[in-house]
Amino acid sequence: MAGAAIFGCRGPRLTPDERRFFAEAQPWGFILFARNIETPDQVRRLTAGLRAAVGRDAPVLIDQEGGRVQRMGPPHWREWLPPLDQMRAASDPERAMRLRYRLIADELRGIGIDSNCAPCCDIARHDTHPVLRNRCYGTDAAGVARIARVVADGLLAGGVLPVMKHIPGHGRALVDSHLSLPRVSEPAETLRETDFAPFRALADLPMAMSAHVVFEALDAARPATTSKRVIGTIRGEIGFGGLLMTDDISMQALDGALGARAAAALAAGCDLVLHCSGDMDAMQAVAAAAGALSGAPLARAEAALAARRDPDPIDIAAAEAEFSGLLNGKVHG
Repeated sequence: MAGAAIFGCRGPRLTPDERRFFAEAQPWGFILFARNIETPDQVRRLTAGLRAAVGRDAPVLIDQEGGRVQRMGPPHWREWLPPLDQMRAASDPERAMRLRYRLIADELRGIGIDSNCAPCCDIARHDTHPVLRNRCYGTDAAGVARIARVVADGLLAGGVLPVMKHIPGHGRALVDSHLSLPRVSEPAETLRETDFAPFRALADLPMAMSAHVVFEALDAARPATTSKRVIGTIRGEIGFGGLLMTDDISMQALDGALGARAAAALAAGCDLVLHCSGDMDAMQAVAAAAGALSGAPLARAEAALAARRDPDPIDIAAAEAEFSGLLNGKVHG
């Protein structure tokens, strides 16, 4: 039975120790980073090796947003403007974003990756931390929801499962959650009308990633990832019924030992623990704390995998030409 975790690996090739560990721990899926990416053939071998290690068609995820968060790039893959910059440059932002993520999906499927950690449903504000701001799609809830939907549609059309993030909203964070814990002090009603709204509009998507952010109006003591009350809001008010994974459990927004963090996230209502570094000792601690998927989390995991589908036909050259035209040639960042 699959474990309640998603793991990374250290480099572009699996080591014997990694193969043995993955075979025993049976993570639900895997995630790749730039350190794992060299050439298309190499990535195809790596994704095949990861699946062979667990003996099943496990999902392989990546963060391929474009701009700052772009694990794959030239010379083998396209380079993309930051999403917010593309929104401003395109003559038809909705069409351009759908084409962008349909083309990204084609690149991912070609090397054995079948899930992308996008769309970003966070709302950009003037004071949103720079680590996030130009990864967003806009500055108002309705606009962000509209673009996030076409991003998800583009990925799904290309046979890639979207993971919306960072639920229930990261746009008000003034610090980088990789380094410290953001706190949001706005009233609950303001959050419902703004930050939570894009996630509510996309609550039918199969997967989502939590925010390591404290929402003081809901739970002043714990970030969303480890807060039963916030995850209750995600399931209830926002209405998300899909598979909920944590953001990287090793980020410094969280405190305590990794095993304790993983256990707290699952106890609060997350379904899966995401651990990205590929550090073996850390993965062992997370795997021991996470255990196996069962009950409602297992059902949600199975439903997410059932949403995988073959790509729709596409004329790549025509899509590229249309995309370039929408950006007046400003394809590259």
